[in-house]
Amino acid sequence: MGPEKPLPFNDAFASADAYVDSLLDFVGTHDLLRTLCGGVHILDFFTTTDPDLYSRVLPEEWRDFFAHHEIMDILDLLMRDDIEEIDEGENGRWRDGPIPPRSLLDYIGNVRKHLLMRDAKGSQCSRNRAMKPMQKMARQVAVGMNIKKVHEVGLFARYISDLADDMTSSTGVKTTHLVDFGSGQNYLGRALACEPYNKRIVAIESKSHNAERAKEFDVMARLTAKELVMRNKKVFRAGSGLNAPASLPTPPPESAADGSEPEPTQATDASLDPAIEAHGGAKGSVQYVEHRILDGELSGVVQRIRDPDPQLMVISLHSCGNLVHHGLRSLILNPSVKAVAMVGCCYNLLTERLGPATYKLPSLRPTAHEHPRMTSTGEANDPHGFPMSERLCKYGSQGIRLNITARMMAVQAPQNWGQKDSEEFFTRHFYRALLQRIFLDRGLVGPPSGDRVGASPAGHSSGTAIIIGKLRKSCYTSFVAYVRGALAKLCEGLETGMRFREMMGGLTDEEIEGYAETFGSRKKDLSVIWSLMAFSAGVVEATIVVDRWLWLREQEQVSEAWVEPVFEYGMSPRNLVVVGMKK
Repeated sequence: MGPEKPLPFNDAFASADAYVDSLLDFVGTHDLLRTLCGGVHILDFFTTTDPDLYSRVLPEEWRDFFAHHEIMDILDLLMRDDIEEIDEGENGRWRDGPIPPRSLLDYIGNVRKHLLMRDAKGSQCSRNRAMKPMQKMARQVAVGMNIKKVHEVGLFARYISDLADDMTSSTGVKTTHLVDFGSGQNYLGRALACEPYNKRIVAIESKSHNAERAKEFDVMARLTAKELVMRNKKVFRAGSGLNAPASLPTPPPESAADGSEPEPTQATDASLDPAIEAHGGAKGSVQYVEHRILDGELSGVVQRIRDPDPQLMVISLHSCGNLVHHGLRSLILNPSVKAVAMVGCCYNLLTERLGPATYKLPSLRPTAHEHPRMTSTGEANDPHGFPMSERLCKYGSQGIRLNITARMMAVQAPQNWGQKDSEEFFTRHFYRALLQRIFLDRGLVGPPSGDRVGASPAGHSSGTAIIIGKLRKSCYTSFVAYVRGALAKLCEGLETGMRFREMMGGLTDEEIEGYAETFGSRKKDLSVIWSLMAFSAGVVEATIVVDRWLWLREQEQVSEAWVEPVFEYGMSPRNLVVVGMKK
């Protein structure tokens, strides 16, 4: 029922098993890959000295090559150019500069070979080949969605509907309900409940305000009619409404008297349980269930489904962190769940099953008191975390481990970086890393030190990570503007404000400009490191996705499992769906 290849691996490999063997060896043993994927943090770029981070991480011949080429040319080399066509050429030149060293080309080729293929049109799956670049939806169904969301929901709704139909044809099992894990405002479920799919949706959401907003969109999509509320017009027109109830519970039709007439108003039912039948004779429905997903056991949810024998498919569109793991495990833990189809994201929110990552660059490892949040994440030993599969857990002597920095880099999409957005992107990282140097000089943070095995370093203050968050666009017009904007935000914090005002007091604009002048020539070096980290971390994403597929394949109850791209990468980089079918 799935594609010819259960994983979208490079054709250089003869089989999925050959690809997995090579991928795990690459991730598990390649020192430079492990350094770029979790061994360093960009905030250490200007706080690490003797030698500096750039010199410490990259071979000298790479640094010499990068010094003679612009960053956009380097990005092309990493991700777009045909490196097999690069040879000595005339005078050994490449783009008006020296030719890339063979060791760099070999590394680029090795990373590319182990990436999962992301072109949806190139899939072997007949369902995927039949997809249009944009699956159109009715305007009222697409309410609240931006262009990216329309693309994702339109294509994934079509994919899920076809998958359910194919499952019925192949196995004879008819899916009665689609269970959306973490439905949010129910964009996907609403599209599936409406024409042309008319599916029955169980939308699981832990935040009631999301479900209430979703119900408002259901009304706009004509999935349900507005609730009728009785108003006493005599009281209202008399102007005494300030002391009278604005609305009354809807009485039975026969009790409508004394001037009360039905008047439509927005549905405000606080319950998350009732099904919303589709409007206008459509066959779909949505049932909202308030439930906090802590694992894959869904007996409490299944009991609330209005069907004596539900046959479920668990779905999700960009579920964060461990939520995908819970969804996949629901296939094994619940007899009524017959299939799963999940697209994940936010790998940085995964917990770790095997404890602290072991390949942190030794000289950059933080001490225990410096990064308690990172340490607690890295040492979580959470049975629900990464890796899921026994194959990854038992690799080598300690298993495959990915710390938070490696997983955070895996959500980058460097293939989508253009010149303008790349420059803005690199400027933001340069400013943040340089501000970290000011924090170091002012005593707010210490330099990375020690030999402790632990999580990757990040900004910290008195044992707490310094998280600046989003700043106004005007803060990025200069380094002075950035520092002033960041400090204004940090000084407002109830817990950190006093310390920042004390330690950063007296910092002049001239001093800030001096930092920018002193370190400005190294902005390109930082951009090169960040580009290499993001490019290399595509292998980290492949490892996480392959682990989920391997786990499904290890389960005796699973008959078929596969991974394939379902969106255009340029529109939605987290575009890999993991599918599992129960025997």
